[in-house]
Amino acid sequence: MVDSIYAERRARVLDALRERGGGVLFVFAAPEAIRNNDVEHEYRQDSDFYYLTGFDEPDSVLVLGTVHADAFVLFVRPRDPEREVWDGARAGVDGAKADFGASAAHPIAELSQKLPDYLENADRLYYRLGRHRPFDDRVLSALDVTRQRGRRGVGYPVEIIDPEVVLHEMRRLKEPAEVQLLERAIEVTREAHQDAMRATKPGMYEYEIEALLRAAFRRRGAERPAYGPIVGSGPNATVLHYRKSDRLMNPGDLLLIDAGAEYGYYAADVTRTFPVSGKFTAPQRAIYELVLAAQEASIAATKTGATMMDVHDASVRVISRGLVELGIIQGPVEDALKEERYKRYFMHKTSHYLGMDVHDVGRYYKAGQPRPLEPGVVITVEPGIYISATDEQAPAEYRGIGVRIEDDVLVTETGCRVLSEAIPKRVADIELACAS
Repeated sequence: MVDSIYAERRARVLDALRERGGGVLFVFAAPEAIRNNDVEHEYRQDSDFYYLTGFDEPDSVLVLGTVHADAFVLFVRPRDPEREVWDGARAGVDGAKADFGASAAHPIAELSQKLPDYLENADRLYYRLGRHRPFDDRVLSALDVTRQRGRRGVGYPVEIIDPEVVLHEMRRLKEPAEVQLLERAIEVTREAHQDAMRATKPGMYEYEIEALLRAAFRRRGAERPAYGPIVGSGPNATVLHYRKSDRLMNPGDLLLIDAGAEYGYYAADVTRTFPVSGKFTAPQRAIYELVLAAQEASIAATKTGATMMDVHDASVRVISRGLVELGIIQGPVEDALKEERYKRYFMHKTSHYLGMDVHDVGRYYKAGQPRPLEPGVVITVEPGIYISATDEQAPAEYRGIGVRIEDDVLVTETGCRVLSEAIPKRVADIELACAS
């Protein structure tokens, strides 16, 4: 049965194309990627393609256009009983129409032959050049064929436009159904983080906790992690994109976990930092409370009309003031802010878009200026402080401490809603979760 949400999205895209003078849009399915020899990496559909079709097979192409009678066309793999024994059932050409609502469908082998037909009499082609060169070659070849038909009076595209101007603007503002999927991804993520808090103890390896997180995601119905989990203990918590997860955790360590589930093609992105032994030391608590205060200031700044720079600046001010008070950077605070002394310990931005992609689509600037937030935008809020174990400029008691706290936040008409608020992050709640 055709899912109406995808039909509604396609209708909105077609309306947007008409408002811009009409045209045709091409989106290619994500290519399969070889892991080693003849074994593929786990397949995950291209987000733009899935957003408009709900179709998760590779070797597929979507054509949406305002020029021809068939406004929604899919090129797909044909049914193949022999291959389906190995790889599972395919929708095929008939299924693309009956189950996914395509007004026309063709075998993918006919792409080169038929693609020029869908370019005929379209003044504009919406296609993202430069992402996958093999796809570019096929599109440009089709465009060349259509141009040659111009001698017979056939029109052809004279503009190639990045579809982000239409499609990514839609994806930036989340529909209620999308928020529901994000909430489910976050709920699965909450349970996994709390499992980790309960299970972690000295003498375990980081990879044991990573395995617990991955199992918790899958056990609760998530298709996969939204990104490779970061599980960094002790000095590894000060490495922003730490990946090895092979350290033995010791008493007195902090453990930073940056991990989120993907559910229904929507990504959670949550970071929590907690003590391996269950109790923060005084220096750890001082840094943790500072990061939490910064995050709370940034969440308060997250509202319609504000920009991500406003959200970031709120954290920067709190962290700079706190680092001066702790003697980690030199004051006065205004000089520390002006000279960006905080960047030694807080070197990344505070927010990014979140949705189908963990770093979701949407422009951050317009006309060179930070873009105001709007209701329906979902962002992360994730300040952190990272003090290397070898940093001789920092007081000795703070060296080797890394803390990040990250939540997923929906901008609303009246402010914002923290979708991941139920995941423990205040000191007393974290220590209670660890003790349980």
